[in-house]
This record gives sequence, C-alpha cells and structure tokens, in this order.
Amino acid sequence: MSTTAMTPLNLESGIPQSLNPFPLGDAKSLLQARKTKSRSKHLLVASIASLTAMCLLLVIIFHAYVAWMLAYPYVAPLSSNPKAAIGLDYEDVIFPSKSGNTTVSGWFIPANTDSDTGTAASAASVRTVVFSHGYGANREETWVPMYELSKMLHGLNYNILLFDYGYASKEYKAPATGGLEESQQLLAAVDYAKFRGAEDIVVWGFSMGAGTALQAALQTDEIDAMILDSLFIPSPEALFDNLNQFVSLPRFSLPLIETLIPLWTGSSFGSIPASEVIANTYKIPMYIIHGTNDVKAPFQTAEAIAADQGNMLSRSWIVEGGQHEMLFQVHPREYIQRAALFLSQVDQQLQADRI
Repeated sequence: MSTTAMTPLNLESGIPQSLNPFPLGDAKSLLQARKTKSRSKHLLVASIASLTAMCLLLVIIFHAYVAWMLAYPYVAPLSSNPKAAIGLDYEDVIFPSKSGNTTVSGWFIPANTDSDTGTAASAASVRTVVFSHGYGANREETWVPMYELSKMLHGLNYNILLFDYGYASKEYKAPATGGLEESQQLLAAVDYAKFRGAEDIVVWGFSMGAGTALQAALQTDEIDAMILDSLFIPSPEALFDNLNQFVSLPRFSLPLIETLIPLWTGSSFGSIPASEVIANTYKIPMYIIHGTNDVKAPFQTAEAIAADQGNMLSRSWIVEGGQHEMLFQVHPREYIQRAALFLSQVDQQLQADRI
C-alpha cells in the first residue's frame, strides 16, 4: 500500500493566492466602490426629498400670500370728503359692528342741513340711504361715483351714510371675510341710521357690497329697500375666477386657498351663505342693476335673483354691454332717472303702509 504525503497549509502566511478569488487590493477597491455608490444613492434621495419639500413649502407660501392678499386687499386712502367734493356738510362717525368684533368709521350727511346757509330745515328727514361699497374700494368709490349719487340723494332730501368696511379702513383695519363680518358692519350702519332718526332705510350696494347687503337682509327687518349695482356673490368659485383674471392659477389652488384663508380671516369660504342668498325671496323692494359684459359677476346670477323676488316694486335693469360698476359712468342720466323713480315708488309705498 502506498501513501500520499499531505503538505500542511501555512496559516500564518494567510490564504494562499490560489484559494483567494480576488486579489487583496481589488477586494478593497470593490468594497470602497460599493460604499461610494451607496453614499451617492443616499445623497441623491436626500437631495430629491429636500427639493420636493422646498417646492411644497414654496407652493404653500405662495398660496398663503394669495390668501393674505384676498383678506387684506390694497385700498387707496381717502382722497377727499363730502364738503370738499360736493359742498355738503358732514359728520365723522364711529360705531362698533353688530358683532362687536370690529369698529366702523364713516361720514353722515344730514338731509336737514342747507349747505349754502348752514341753517336747519324745518323738519329733519326720516329717510336715509346707507351706501355699501365694493371690494377693493372705500366709501368714496370714485368710479361709481359715490359723491355724485350722494349729491343727487341730498337733493331728494335723504340723509346719507357712507362708511368703510374693515378691509378698507386705515384706522380700524380688519380682514375681508366675504360678507360675514362685513354684514355685521352694515347692520351696525343700519342701526346707526335708525339712531339718527331714520324710519325708512335704503341700502345701496355695489359689487361685493351688494352681496353683503343681501347677507345683511337675511338677518334684519330694518332694511326697507335695496338698490344692488353689479351684484357679486362671494362664493369660492367666484373668488377663484376673479383671481384668475390677475394671475393664472391651477385648479388645485382653490382648495389650498380655501384651507389657508382662515389663517388670516378666522372664517372660511364655506361659512358664506352664498346658496341661501341666491335662493332667498326677499320681501322688500329690490332694484338690481347689472351689465351683460360684467366679467367679475355674471349677469345671469343677477337675473335669477331678480326673477325670484316677490315684492311688486322689485325689478331689474340689465344693461346691454354694461361693465362691472361702470353703469352710471356710461348711462348717467338714465341711471339717475331710474334710481330716483324707484326711490319715489318705495317712499310712496312706505308712506301708504303707515296709514
């Protein structure tokens, strides 16, 4: 029997080259390459995640800014006053809103003052028109124009109350709420008119001020009639459509803005009773004036509201080609004649109801 001698391995010399599939230097290089690749992958994932988070943050910041601009629109400061503009004496007035959450400031132009002699008439007028200005404007709303209408009303022996909504006020700044708090400010203006002796109160509203008048009329019986020019109902869709006239926004912007609005206003779009305002049948006389080329508020909505009214004096004037709040400017004579006739008929009806 033959035997084969086994040569022992020299363990001290490490693994023999013939048994090591990779040279020692190559193994270290491979391990380092794997570590580098893993690190690069993690850095790429982290970079993408950071970039995504930054983009989302920028989107949120942008929409928060848009929501803030809606809540605090730029409004030019008052440039004149009734005495300087149309020669009528007036009083500066201040009163709290109906809710007590904001303060209202304005001008009261008494009908019982002769601007030429400064003497009081024999009997103070018990009729008052409260103006309700539009969004982005103040009590002057020069393009309507408020001063010319005030002069006409003074000639018809009406007291006149002009005031600023909170978002237009310099001294008592408050966010725009789509009519929620503004209706409380208007109700306080109506109460102030009654405090000054008014028995018959007409609210004359423009754009969102007209929509606010409808919201206020849901909450009180103290308003006897309304004139609503370029009626704007502040629903989320309507506000979004108006925003798109200034900056193009994707559809996903609307829910984002709706979510962020309460940060600045304390109230949500969903709290605005737009559907109730549109569907309600008001008992008081209402004169709705609107233009067919109104790109901010569709005239079809104004027509639908006018068609649902039950008072025999309620009516509408849909001006062919008319633009938003520019109806007086284009048709001044007809505008005044129609408004004066409506006021005269309202006055007759109110006088007859007292007998």
